[in-house]
Amino acid sequence: MKISIPLLKTDQPNYWCPGCGDFGVLSVVKQTLTELEFHFEDVVLVAGIGCFGKIPNYLNMNSFKVIHGRVLPIAIGIKLANPKLTVIGHSGDGDGYAIGMGHLPHAIRKNIDLTFIVHDNGVYGLTTGQTSPTSMKGYRSKSTPLGSAEEPINPIALAIASGATFVARIYPSGGRKNVEHSVKVLRQAIQHHGFALVDVLQVCKTFNKVNTYDYYNQRIYQLEETGYEPNDRVMAFQKALEWGNEGLPDNGIPIGVFYREEKPAFEDQIPQLKEAGPPAHQPIDSIQISKVAARFR
Repeated sequence: MKISIPLLKTDQPNYWCPGCGDFGVLSVVKQTLTELEFHFEDVVLVAGIGCFGKIPNYLNMNSFKVIHGRVLPIAIGIKLANPKLTVIGHSGDGDGYAIGMGHLPHAIRKNIDLTFIVHDNGVYGLTTGQTSPTSMKGYRSKSTPLGSAEEPINPIALAIASGATFVARIYPSGGRKNVEHSVKVLRQAIQHHGFALVDVLQVCKTFNKVNTYDYYNQRIYQLEETGYEPNDRVMAFQKALEWGNEGLPDNGIPIGVFYREEKPAFEDQIPQLKEAGPPAHQPIDSIQISKVAARFR
């Protein structure tokens, strides 16, 4: 059965705060999956811990809820068990860039064919507003009342430096133009054959009083409108370093596709997967493990 917006609806009450940026992310995901005309049995969502982690509750489709920071290992396992599936991971700046950070560069260097969407609001919203890895320097919170002394992680630069074959940022808020742009970028990410990172500027209206809708609306600009081509790694890295820099377009927070490269995915280079087909579909009734098990007695 094809995915459609009405069929994605669930009966779960929504507990996101009024004005949460995740409402925009949810809307964009629904629209993108519908436009791509996927069937329900062809897509799996994996979500971690955070406010964003409620997204499987609001999407009536195959989902896997994991412990904190473990979205990528589970998503990779699902993809390797059945490479024919479209696997989409949902993480947050705390879930994906803190406790889960160790998994990110390795998923990137393997070029696993999956999409990793990070709801990046610069704060730990679920636990009431502590500083996260992407909080701006000087950010005041319950955990940093005098202001954070740490420089924030730059997810876009990190992914490009790690060798990611698709790196993008979206802002699914602030009007129809940004929503349509977000759908366009997310569609490209999902269709990309290889690892795709999509960092989402997701406003936390309750706790983050710095990275607000007004803040982003005054600063973002779409890379595509400047004639930018996402095929130069050095230029992509330079663009990744733009964040409110004076003298740059709209104060310099670019959104869109920063970098794209076509390379064989990890699954393409494993003979067992290419020759025998998805492990999930292989018969196991004839497999004998007694000799192997005997070695460990």
